[in-house]
Amino acid sequence: MSTPDLNLLVTLDALLSEGSVAGAARRLRLSPSAMSRALARLRQATGDPLLVRAGRGLVPTPRAQELREQVGQLLQDVQAALRPVQAPDLRRINRTFTLRTRQGFVENFAVELLAHIGGQAPGIRLRFVDKADRDSTALREGSVDLETAVVGEDTRPELRTQALFTDRLMGVVRAGHPLSRGEVNVTDYAAGQHIGVSMRGLEHGLIDKALGSMDLTRQIITTVPGFSTALGLARSSDLIASVPERYTARLRIGMHSFVLPVAVPEFTIAMLWHPRMDADPVHRWLRGCLREVCA
Repeated sequence: MSTPDLNLLVTLDALLSEGSVAGAARRLRLSPSAMSRALARLRQATGDPLLVRAGRGLVPTPRAQELREQVGQLLQDVQAALRPVQAPDLRRINRTFTLRTRQGFVENFAVELLAHIGGQAPGIRLRFVDKADRDSTALREGSVDLETAVVGEDTRPELRTQALFTDRLMGVVRAGHPLSRGEVNVTDYAAGQHIGVSMRGLEHGLIDKALGSMDLTRQIITTVPGFSTALGLARSSDLIASVPERYTARLRIGMHSFVLPVAVPEFTIAMLWHPRMDADPVHRWLRGCLREVCA
């Protein structure tokens, strides 16, 4: 079966509205002969004469009368589908978005993000799921709408990314810790007992590489999978946590933070999404909310 010529819908709508070949030709800016040929194709496609002569004019067949309203609605639907999306009425939207991110990001930014969204779109709900690894399959499959991550070489090129903020590692200890009494030098920092943070259980990272270049090592007493856990341990012990500054701002309240005495590169936290969500107006608005909260 051949694919129908959908352009004939426009011709049929004009013919049924005008009731004449000449009128439909003028409406569509075609010659009468071109319109007559289009009518012939429509008759062949529908298996019905559609318009038949009655005196000096043409009258629609019963089949044409059935098609008149249907064709008009089809064209309206097509035109609506092909128009640019209008700005949505956020107060009438009811949707749930799934965000995949680390626990620390939720603890530090979720309260403000929820308040920001609730003030404009009370029907939008956020579902946070834990980011246990760097695999972004869920974004491609559509089970996750938005994700936060450190932008790196392993970020998949087919995903869209936009920077949220730049961060750096800070040293953190409990209030009253010996390192809270003055400027921290690299020797005292390395001599302390440390908490390692690694989702993959690795014991050495950028800090250890920087210390190694100075012929220094640090003693890692324990390794945990997240920054909030590291801060919880440091808050009630003499252990030293090294965590991102902005990422953990709320979590470090009441603790002593200091600039690391070793040079460790800054890094960028970004949001990631699949290209199919690029033009979705509500998703675009949500991305804007996240940028504002993190700015």
